[in-house]
Amino acid sequence: MMNMIRKIICAAVFLLAALFTKAQPFADEIAAFKKQDSIAFPPKHAILFVGSSSFRLWKDVQDYFPGYTIINRGFGGSSFPDVIRYADQIILPYHPKQIVIYCENDFANNDSLQPADVTGRFIELFNIIRKKYKKLPIAFISMKPSPSRTRLMPRFEATNEQIKNFLATKKHTSYIDVYHAMLQADGTPMPNIFIQDKLHMNAKGYAIWQKIIEPYLLKN
Repeated sequence: MMNMIRKIICAAVFLLAALFTKAQPFADEIAAFKKQDSIAFPPKHAILFVGSSSFRLWKDVQDYFPGYTIINRGFGGSSFPDVIRYADQIILPYHPKQIVIYCENDFANNDSLQPADVTGRFIELFNIIRKKYKKLPIAFISMKPSPSRTRLMPRFEATNEQIKNFLATKKHTSYIDVYHAMLQADGTPMPNIFIQDKLHMNAKGYAIWQKIIEPYLLKN
């Protein structure tokens, strides 16, 4: 009888855990990463790109940086809380030699947020990484301007500046400014570097990123 009760309890716990995991945002994408890792775990001392869909859609990122080993863990339309939630699964296990972070969806997902709120989220993620990897180089790519989010640009600029100032106080960090290179002379986003949704970039946009990002990457 006791064995039967234990089996029922174990099955219930397993079911609840599975349902909880499934209910988490982007759970399927994270599960896909873990399955991929179980088949062929990424090499140590690679450069880890982690963040939102501008990384997720950069499927040929390795081709843009042929002299580097890149692990791409961009997922969904993630915001900083999502990256924080899954840090122990898609950041901390890899033992990278450098982490490059890009995330821009916090304001789009919660219009009440202010720059200080999002900067605080970045700092929380930064501290999670630093707790395990004390001296690991961390780079942050500035939130980009895009035609579909022009109303958010003042908050992007303010948050970019706050994160830049924070990183200036920390060793082994880089702030990578792609924001200004994506603007026209009148201060509006270049329209021809985006796909139809006016949010995500086409090859021209990624070419701009490649040119700016590469000097900050650590050589093999």
